[in-house]
Amino acid sequence: MPYFVATYAYSSDTAARDAGRAAHREYLGSLPQLVASGPTDDDGAVLVLEAPDAAAVEALLEADPFVRDGIVAQRRVVGWTPVLGRMASQF
Repeated sequence: MPYFVATYAYSSDTAARDAGRAAHREYLGSLPQLVASGPTDDDGAVLVLEAPDAAAVEALLEADPFVRDGIVAQRRVVGWTPVLGRMASQF
């Protein structure tokens, strides 16, 4: 199954982000399609998901509490093919 990388850019509302973090992490943690995720040092996050297509990833992310609550100001989903590096052999 193909892999996709989603990037989030968060809104400036850090209070809402803090309040919603537990629900956001609980939701993401429940996704069997999630390979890895975590915050960046640029006020956003990176998520790696396994899904049949980008539309399926978009649908999963629409249900993320951070997205529903407007904490994600921008989102991008792109296909990804790991070729080199330590993680490539795991895919």
